[in-house]
Amino acid sequence: MRKFFGKIRDVWAAKDIRVKILFTAFILILYRLGTAIPVPYVRSDILQSFNEVYGGTIFEYLNTLTGTALAQATVFALGISPYITASIVMQLLAVAIPALERMSKDENGKKKISQITRYVTVALGALTAWGYFTLLKANGWLYRDDFFAALVIIFCFGAGAAIVMWLGEKINEHGIGNGISMILFANILASGPSIAITLYNLITDWPWNTIIGVLGLVIGVAIVYFIVFITNSERRIPIQYGKRVVGRKVYGGQNTNLPLKLNMSGVMPIIFASSIASLPATILTLCGISASDTGFWGRFLKFFDASSFIYLVVYLVLIVAFSYFYIMISFDPIEVSNNLKKNGGMIPGVRPGEPTAAYIKKILSRITFIGAFFLCIVAGLPMLINCIASIFDYSGLASIAFGGSSLLIVIGVALETGRDIESQLTMRHYKGFLQ
Repeated sequence: MRKFFGKIRDVWAAKDIRVKILFTAFILILYRLGTAIPVPYVRSDILQSFNEVYGGTIFEYLNTLTGTALAQATVFALGISPYITASIVMQLLAVAIPALERMSKDENGKKKISQITRYVTVALGALTAWGYFTLLKANGWLYRDDFFAALVIIFCFGAGAAIVMWLGEKINEHGIGNGISMILFANILASGPSIAITLYNLITDWPWNTIIGVLGLVIGVAIVYFIVFITNSERRIPIQYGKRVVGRKVYGGQNTNLPLKLNMSGVMPIIFASSIASLPATILTLCGISASDTGFWGRFLKFFDASSFIYLVVYLVLIVAFSYFYIMISFDPIEVSNNLKKNGGMIPGVRPGEPTAAYIKKILSRITFIGAFFLCIVAGLPMLINCIASIFDYSGLASIAFGGSSLLIVIGVALETGRDIESQLTMRHYKGFLQ
């Protein structure tokens, strides 16, 4: 305990790190204030009605990602989702369009892509805001729904999405950690008390709910340990540097390694997959279509319900696909191979250049498969339990449908932020924060 507080003291002693932490906390407090400000013309009983109508559906998960702002129809009800979706669209286009790919490799091009992403975010925010207004109107959650009221509500939701994007970018520029991840982290923690109360009510409802609640708690603890273990695991590729004589001095000749995390993509495949998989159900529901409708779209919506096996399969396939996609755009084996060759490094038994790149790519492919399988277990197991519970018409486990992915986001962001602080402490000759 003394060692832990000593590391906290080291963090607080570094002025620039302290300023970054305080700035991040200030931005998150501003964001949480925005999630408590309701838009005009919305009924005050919307929270209870929302939970009754959409409990256990994809909207419950979206509500968790917005820190209950969606269920309360506040200014930040759309959360960070429009920005995430816009980022996904731009990354996909950068792979498909050569001009955007060239821009993504240039510093000025990256700034232009960021600017385009902001415009796409505003457009998606406006479209989603209109859909959410339609949902509020269809459920009778507005006491005024004329043209002026619609304009005000849509403008408030759209402006809120743009402000959330701006807050996330400010964290990236002046704070600690990734802005999107930190906002999601704060939102999920804000939903923690309600989840804890639900779990407590299950455990105290003897006998069957108690057994199920305790079993869910045990599974949750096991998942936490599993997440931490895999997140900190890595595959180390041995690197050997040849000796170089410069003047009278000899450089190199040392052995080191290239560490590759088993879960290099972190929480991003979960975020991407949840955004894309929930898109059909979100659009249809925002347009006033419900799963109880007897038409084609009503039946289609049932397939993409959070308790549907079809949704689970689509969700897991997207996690695997985005795991490989994220690694493809964030890690370049050819660049690593060229850097090793320039610095006189090589993998023992592998020739420098193209064979080294092929070897790293093969290792990376295997690691990505393990990481994707890990993400599928963590994110899919609670949803599978919820799907089975829905077959037996048991709603007690509805709140844990996305518990695994929420835990992964929280733990992943905490570990990444800790490593970020640790690296900055190391540069200042302090002891590591996580050691």
